[in-house]
Amino acid sequence: MLTSGYREGPPPPPHCDFLLTSREWCFASRATMAECGVADSPSASPVHGKKKAQQSPVCSSSRSRYQVGSPGHCFKRVTLTKPTFCHNCSDFIWGLVGFLCEVCNLMCHEKCLKNLRVTCSCMAPTLVQVPVAHCFGPAGLKKRFCCVCRKPTEGNASLRCEVCEMHVHADCSVFSCADCRLCHQDGTQTLDTFQHHWREGNLPTGARCEGCRRSCASSDVLAGMRCEWCGITSHAACYAVLPPACKLGRLASVLLPPSSVQLSSRNYSKMHCYRIAEGSHHDMDEVGPSSPVAPRETPQTSSSESAKQAVRVFDGDDALKRGAFRLVSVPRVTRKEELEAALRAFYLPDAPQRYELQALGTLQPLHSEDVLNRNGTLEHKKDAPPEAWVLRAVPLDTEVLKVHVSLRQMNQTRFYATENRNHVIQVSLLIGGLPLLLPREEYTQLVQEHLSVKSDDDVCVCVCVCSPGAVVLQVSCFSEAERVYMLAKDTAVCGKQLTTLVIPHILHNKLARGACPMLVFVNPKSGGMKGRELLYNFRKLLNPHQVFDISNGGPLAGFHTFREVPRFRVLVCGGDGTVGWVLGVLEAIRHKLACSEPPMGIVPLGTGNDLARVLRWGPGYSGEDPHHILLSLEEADEVLMDRWTILLDAQDLSEDASQGDPDSGYLEPPKIVQMNNYFGLGIDAEVSLDFHQAREGDPDKFTSRFHNKGVYVKVGLQKLSHTRNLHKHLRLQVDKQEIELPNIEGLIFLNIPSWGSGADLWGSEGDSRFGRPRIDDGMLEVLGVTGVVHMGQVQSGLRSGIRIAQGNYIRITVTKPIPVQVDGEPWIQSSGHIIISAAGPKVRMLRKSKQKQKKSSGTKDARSESPSSREGGH
Repeated sequence: MLTSGYREGPPPPPHCDFLLTSREWCFASRATMAECGVADSPSASPVHGKKKAQQSPVCSSSRSRYQVGSPGHCFKRVTLTKPTFCHNCSDFIWGLVGFLCEVCNLMCHEKCLKNLRVTCSCMAPTLVQVPVAHCFGPAGLKKRFCCVCRKPTEGNASLRCEVCEMHVHADCSVFSCADCRLCHQDGTQTLDTFQHHWREGNLPTGARCEGCRRSCASSDVLAGMRCEWCGITSHAACYAVLPPACKLGRLASVLLPPSSVQLSSRNYSKMHCYRIAEGSHHDMDEVGPSSPVAPRETPQTSSSESAKQAVRVFDGDDALKRGAFRLVSVPRVTRKEELEAALRAFYLPDAPQRYELQALGTLQPLHSEDVLNRNGTLEHKKDAPPEAWVLRAVPLDTEVLKVHVSLRQMNQTRFYATENRNHVIQVSLLIGGLPLLLPREEYTQLVQEHLSVKSDDDVCVCVCVCSPGAVVLQVSCFSEAERVYMLAKDTAVCGKQLTTLVIPHILHNKLARGACPMLVFVNPKSGGMKGRELLYNFRKLLNPHQVFDISNGGPLAGFHTFREVPRFRVLVCGGDGTVGWVLGVLEAIRHKLACSEPPMGIVPLGTGNDLARVLRWGPGYSGEDPHHILLSLEEADEVLMDRWTILLDAQDLSEDASQGDPDSGYLEPPKIVQMNNYFGLGIDAEVSLDFHQAREGDPDKFTSRFHNKGVYVKVGLQKLSHTRNLHKHLRLQVDKQEIELPNIEGLIFLNIPSWGSGADLWGSEGDSRFGRPRIDDGMLEVLGVTGVVHMGQVQSGLRSGIRIAQGNYIRITVTKPIPVQVDGEPWIQSSGHIIISAAGPKVRMLRKSKQKQKKSSGTKDARSESPSSREGGH
């Protein structure tokens, strides 16, 4: 049975009966990992450990020209023609002589050969004890080095793992070994102890060795080691002497340890397990004749280019059928080097005597030994040597098992016999996109009807969340879970596409005492590409099971995953709209959480970010180190904040009802929205609506915060001719008292002392009629603006709004359709009644401490902060 990993354990006891089934035969190969969309670094031992390779004598004598301290390398002495750095110690190679591995392109000093600890790419898969596949996606634009061929990655042809520091070329990804971080247990593993998960190269600038305290980062070569859990760095020659135990580093208190996460992930790729959108997955294994694999430069002995030729080599019959080949540069005279070059091209560490090349077309065997002893037979041929070969294994005298795969797959295939255990299979699938507020029986009926789910013991609808419109299925059969997962992705209910996610189970009793893991929501559509980069960085720093892409299924998946965690915090990376979305879902399922009031922090990625300003998280994200953000959240203060419910009253829509026949008309159901920041009617909502429509029409242009504000100003200038007659179409009651409105064009209700990207609309002047605004005082501030010019003066700090009232119960009567907006989300509201009242309990928010704020803000001007942040948050 094909799986995403294999198990390797101690031999069975001498008197133990075994029942071997196909489910217990575990098969793994690098190509299989590539098909899953994942793979990993060739030279780093994973968190679950590696074993010292037992290299065969034939392999050692035939592939290694020099004595080295690490297996697999095939070094040759080369003459340097340009400045070169050692990949082992990252120092400059003085002189004209260096030593280059012909397989993985590792370059080092002669003195570093015996101390070399970095494993060659061809041997790395043999050292992985429990393979864990990678989640490859498109890489960023920063300079990185490929972890397979050690050369710089460039442009769109490069990939990176979404979970670890693995960077590869697209054509090198199939040769990377599957040693990604093991972030959960599947019921057959015990992960109570941790070892360092080392990854080579691509270290941050200024990294220092944990052993010798010298600089170990390099921007010139793939050098240095970094633990993917605790983040410590080291030289390649020093990391082996460090203690193997990993304490998970400074972020241990906010990190979700793998021992506390259980996920039955068989039959699922890691892309599904970590809820990574399939759109970011790059197809790396299907290479056809129309797009052949790009040639990888293979080091050869120095000779004139005219004496070489590029030949195509196919990896067995499977590659020949798919048309996938690799170009190998070899001398025109057929020699043993041609076969060795083919083995290097496919990262096969075995001796050349075990393989043969067959000419494509004739398929006549061309044994390496025969080539050397033909006494010039080939010289009498008039035709040139063929330009395409098929690489095959030499037939054995006795063959017990034949594996019909490519040679590279066969070389990495492993079979293990393990004790037959009846493991409990439990796969949790979250199905979203269903209609809202239905009874449990109707949700069950919809699932059975659209997903062809039978009411048996294999599938059980265990949880129904009515408000977000989702159900959680518990499936006890892998094949049935896979079928439901794939079918739900292509199913629509009531015209809305369903979403399906694989949800892990957190073993809360295995969390450390006092642990407070961080639940992270990231909106990748906010802040241009910054949201996408933050999603990638948080998956690397934390356990990817605690980081959620909010555009893929919404916040419900995260809260359901953390439902049994007794204490956790929430981090929302997005704009004010994203924060309101998360708070709304939290309010709907609060009663189902063990921690019903988790405090929430913000990384501002939107345009206005007024709530983030009030809580001292800044006017916008400007590339701050994600590690520093997590430390700031751990030390942040908890504050309470009011939330408000806005009821947009039902309206009679039919003509018959307006003529006095109530039975002939129908009522539109009332619209209920939640407010966190402010609610506006009139000119400010009209400007927001025009900006929103412009962004919806061409969203690709609205990726810059500066450009967004420019468009906002342009839209506002078009409203200069408006008259001040809004008060004629509104009636206002505050705490059941009629309030007379002045001549205004906009009416605004504030919950926080920041409006319109940090403007102080209330002002700092004292007024005996009103109290000082606070975010937790249970009161709304009511203000008016006279037009666009007044709004511009408020934005510039020259004026304040017109103070009208304060209260906790607001009733507005609208006599004509009017633009309104709640927390930046605008629409046209028809005539009727609008009621604003407190919404349940106050929510807990995280406010950045003043000490952390001073260190991060530096010399920022005071205008970038909100009034509340300068005055302590109230």
